[in-house]
Amino acid sequence: MFSTKSLTNHLNGAVALAAAATLLGLAALPDTAQAFNSPFTAMSGSWTGTGTITTSSGNKERIRCRARYDGGGSSLGLMLRCASDSYNFELQSNATHRNGAVSGTWAENTRHVGGNIDGSARGNAINLRVSGVISATLGVSTNANQQSISIQAPGTELQSVAISLSRGAK
Repeated sequence: MFSTKSLTNHLNGAVALAAAATLLGLAALPDTAQAFNSPFTAMSGSWTGTGTITTSSGNKERIRCRARYDGGGSSLGLMLRCASDSYNFELQSNATHRNGAVSGTWAENTRHVGGNIDGSARGNAINLRVSGVISATLGVSTNANQQSISIQAPGTELQSVAISLSRGAK
């Protein structure tokens, strides 16, 4: 059974993971020549993958994710669902890209929280910050149809997340 503080930390950690995971939908970048013009061009479609959540106590848990990206060019919409043995969340995000800058909003639908995202895209890498109920940073590297995502959410129960996604058929 959770104490009030433990439950709050658990929910804050889940929200941090959810917000950071929203950002991973913004992270797939096309080849370097196109990345500056629009990091969203090659993203439409379905992606799936797995990863590891590391809690503040050092425990690790496997997570499974499914993402759907709609749009391209200068704007992108994301719907992301992730689950582990202890965490489930559903995220929605809308983002824009302009002159190397990425900005937008996120919402975690099961907990009814949200906030803003901002950062930059350069080459095959993207760096973002999440703000709102939680604060987190996200680093993503994309190579063809594979993404590697690293999320850091200090001060929450879920300290870090590492996810690998593969792109399915469009």
